[in-house]
Amino acid sequence: MPIYEYACKDCGHTLEKLQKMSDPVLVDCPACNKPSLEKQISAAGFRLKGGGWYETDFKSSGTKKNLAGDSGSGSSSSSAD
Repeated sequence: MPIYEYACKDCGHTLEKLQKMSDPVLVDCPACNKPSLEKQISAAGFRLKGGGWYETDFKSSGTKKNLAGDSGSGSSSSSAD
């Protein structure tokens, strides 16, 4: 279940709530008891990092693009024969 963040427009109180996606949006602020809570937009609580199927598998060429930790600078992956 995702954790949603809420903030009250009137008193500024913030809270996090563990809810199902099908649960109704909260509207009543627990601090001031007014119907002024708004759902906040926030980042996910995790980050996919490192090699994984979504980035490194099923590549048709030997080049690796957009890997975690790749700063875009030239790497020493080319070989001289």
